Amino acid sequence: MLRRGNAPTWRNWTAGGAAATLAAALTALATCGGGGDETGGDGRAARAFGAAAAPSVPPPILITPAHGTRGVRPDRRVVVTARRGTLRRVVVRAADGTRAPGRMSRDRRTWRTRWTLRPGTAYTVDSAGVERDRPTAATARFSTLRPQATFGIADVTPRAGEAVGVGMPVIVVFDRPVLDRAAVERSLELRMSRPVPGAWRWLDGRQVVFRPRRFWPAGQRVALVAHTAGVRAAPGVYGRSDHATGFHVGPSRISTVDVPRHRMTVRVNGRAVRWAGISAGKGGVRKYTTTSGVHLTMGKADPVVMSSAWMGVTDRKDPRYYKKTVRHAVQISSSGEYVHSAPWSVRSQGRANVSHGCVNASPEFARWFYGQSLRGDVVTILGTDRPLEWHNGWGYWQLPWSVWRAGSALKHPVRPSRL
Repeated sequence: MLRRGNAPTWRNWTAGGAAATLAAALTALATCGGGGDETGGDGRAARAFGAAAAPSVPPPILITPAHGTRGVRPDRRVVVTARRGTLRRVVVRAADGTRAPGRMSRDRRTWRTRWTLRPGTAYTVDSAGVERDRPTAATARFSTLRPQATFGIADVTPRAGEAVGVGMPVIVVFDRPVLDRAAVERSLELRMSRPVPGAWRWLDGRQVVFRPRRFWPAGQRVALVAHTAGVRAAPGVYGRSDHATGFHVGPSRISTVDVPRHRMTVRVNGRAVRWAGISAGKGGVRKYTTTSGVHLTMGKADPVVMSSAWMGVTDRKDPRYYKKTVRHAVQISSSGEYVHSAPWSVRSQGRANVSHGCVNASPEFARWFYGQSLRGDVVTILGTDRPLEWHNGWGYWQLPWSVWRAGSALKHPVRPSRL
């Protein structure tokens, strides 16, 4: 390749070498005796000479995918590169006018899309730059492939706009199994009014859960933007669309149930605001023992019908049989544990544990607790020999941070952006 420093040599070749070559060509024509036309051998020789004399110069801006490309994998990013000079502006638009966000390099030589593209979509790339104070530009049009199959988000917990407790996890459920978990996890963006570290953990191929390293700050606002459109979850399977939702954290409400002392204390933003005598599981067998550990309130209902059917006892004649309608029930695990009103055990509350595993409270206290509770509030139970399993309900705080983080496909914490 010729460099600028060789310009004199190029001029010398043009003046001298070209003249010599032209003379030789004319001699050859005379020798062959042909007058020459554009369709004969002489015309071909002239065109070959002309091509060599004017070498093509690559355009200053390169766009990938190239103009006119079809069937582009949507998880392949758009890259715009300034071969010469720098870039000033790059806009990538889908056919409906939606822009694909991207990032410019610090030296303004490269721009690339930040997220994957939508499948089965036509895109236009418009770019502008500058080279030696002269404007440059390039445009390209291409389309992404139509996948064999797609996946999407079936459900997100919390609900959009929900007020939650400081222990609340973010649970994302997909509508089909995810094989490339790292690619999907990478597409899940969290934004927070007060960014705090946390990590995702995969429970199975369809469900992934985010938990902050420590409880959420009270008043935190959180947004989840799943940039799943175009993400390749498995061979031939791509995300069909993005998904966005958000929630906010209420006051810090942390309750402690001391089973040996038969007492429950509720603290709001660090201050004890209420306490009451309770009656927990009577024990004797594991199924009647209240689980110890960090529970989260998962929901509440009034009333709830509780029965012995959960342990396979449906015969009324069986001494283990029971069926009760309870009021103001706040669920704290998937194994049937609630904090609920129990007027039948008021005499035992504060003195003895007589329940089948739930936390029994007086009607007045249970009504108050029910009215205050948000999903994700913390209920820590102490003093039993049956620990809460981390996968029992939302027992995710039972896992140490290092163990929780190891369940991420990316193996590193999330660093959220500011909302």
